Amino acid sequence: MTDTREPPTPPARRPLVLQLAALLYSRAVVLPLVTAAAVIAAWEAVVRIRHIPDVLLPAPSAVAMRLAETLPFLLQHAVPTTLETIAGFAISAVLGIGLAVLVSASRFAREALYPNIVFFQLIPKIALAPLFIVWLGIGSSSRVTFSVFISFFPVVVATLTGLVSVDRELLRLCRAVGAKGWKIYTQVRFPAAVPHIFSGLKIAITFAMIGVIVGEFITAQAGLGYMILFAASQAEMALIFASIVLLCVIGLALYALVVVAEAFALKRYGA
Repeated sequence: MTDTREPPTPPARRPLVLQLAALLYSRAVVLPLVTAAAVIAAWEAVVRIRHIPDVLLPAPSAVAMRLAETLPFLLQHAVPTTLETIAGFAISAVLGIGLAVLVSASRFAREALYPNIVFFQLIPKIALAPLFIVWLGIGSSSRVTFSVFISFFPVVVATLTGLVSVDRELLRLCRAVGAKGWKIYTQVRFPAAVPHIFSGLKIAITFAMIGVIVGEFITAQAGLGYMILFAASQAEMALIFASIVLLCVIGLALYALVVVAEAFALKRYGA
């Protein structure tokens, strides 16, 4: 007897907006927020019970008040920090992905370049920051370059891992049907490497901000890194923490943009 039953239809995937909304209310988001709130409450209680002076450790309430008072001023200083972070991240993403493609496509390039990339990654980055200032001056170019220098390596490693981890049988099949070179990269290797690429990009966005802040510590006359040093020279601990809070908010926003881009890319390639 012939089975005339229709095959079951696969469950429909939820729209991306609903997926993001479910993520916001998931345990992975709620639990860290509750933990952070508990730490802040404990911090407030310890400062008040122990009567710790603000010059040593301000209470979260004092930091919030100082942040509210200086927010317009801090936002002005946040603009160059944010723009330089985005520039450093964008350059490191392009450079890192391009270099990973070159290294994965050419055995000669892999043998010649990859050991040197690893070697430069092992050099303490802070020790090289003054060199960028000497070579490029005290402008934003030195900070962006230093940001790229410390943030492109995770992109290279993650992208290279994704490009070379494609199933060999699938590559043989592509060659058997006549696919070659760039077509294999665009149709097979890149879609398979998307999760790896974004894992590197999520690390790179945090490193890019760190690079900019280190540069601002050394040379800048504006930016949140400069504000932290200025506040430290004036023993304004509340202002230091307010600047750090704003830095965290900006960093989380940039990280969230990368996560959203990852969700769109995974949806595009059916991952």
